[in-house]
Amino acid sequence: MAAIVALGFALNGLFIGKSLEKFKREDRKISVKGFSEKEVKSNFSVWTIKTRVTSNDLLEGTKTIEENKEKLFQFLTESGIQPHEIIQQNFNVTDKLARDYVSNDMGPFRYIVDNSIQVRSENVDLIAKLSKQTDKLFKAGVMLTENDYSPNVKFLYTRLNDIKPQMLSEATQNAKKAAIEFTKESGVKLGKLQRASQGLFSIVDRDYSVMANTGDGGFFDPNVNDIYKKVKVVVNIDYSIE
Repeated sequence: MAAIVALGFALNGLFIGKSLEKFKREDRKISVKGFSEKEVKSNFSVWTIKTRVTSNDLLEGTKTIEENKEKLFQFLTESGIQPHEIIQQNFNVTDKLARDYVSNDMGPFRYIVDNSIQVRSENVDLIAKLSKQTDKLFKAGVMLTENDYSPNVKFLYTRLNDIKPQMLSEATQNAKKAAIEFTKESGVKLGKLQRASQGLFSIVDRDYSVMANTGDGGFFDPNVNDIYKKVKVVVNIDYSIE
C-alpha cells in the first residue's frame, strides 16, 4: 500500500513538473506598447451662420430676414465661397404670445425670426479668415447669433485612411524598439512576434484639453476648433523571449 501511495505521489509530482515546465515555456513573453503621433491640417470645414430679426410685424420680420440672407450670400460669394458650398438650413419663427407660458416681461417685440445657413468647404484657410470678419455683416445691419450646443465653425480631418499604414508601421517599430531595449537590460533574447492588436485612432485638436467648457455650463466638442490636429494610435504587441 505504501508503495502504491509513493508511486501516486511520484506520478503527481511528474505531472505538476511537466505543467510548470509548459507554463514557464509558454509564459516567456513580454508585452509592449508602440505609439505614433502625427500633426495634420484639417481638410474640411463646416461654418454654421445664424441670423436673427425681432419684430412686432411678422411680414416685416420675414422680409428683413430674407434681405439679411441676401447680404450674407453676397458677402460669402464675393469673398470666394462657391454658391454650391452654401446650404440653406433652418428657418424658424417664434411667437412669444403663442407660448404655453406667457411672461409679463416678454420684451418689446412679439416675433423672433431665425434663419441659418451652412457653409461646407475644403478651403479651410478661407473659412478661418472669413469667420473672423463678421463685423462687416454687423455693419451692414445683419445680426448674427451663436449656436447653442456647438461651435459656429468646425474644422475636420477626413483623410485618416491616407496616413493609417504609415502610422501603424511607425507604432509597430517603436514597440519593437521597446522590446529590444527590455531584452538587453534583462539579459534575454527577443523571439518572435506572438500577438499584435491595434488600438483606436484618435484625432484631437493640436492644443487639446480634456474638455472645452463654454463657461455657461455647456460643453463644446473640443476636437473641432483648431485647423491643426494631432492623430494618435497605440498598438499592443506580445513577443516571445528566449
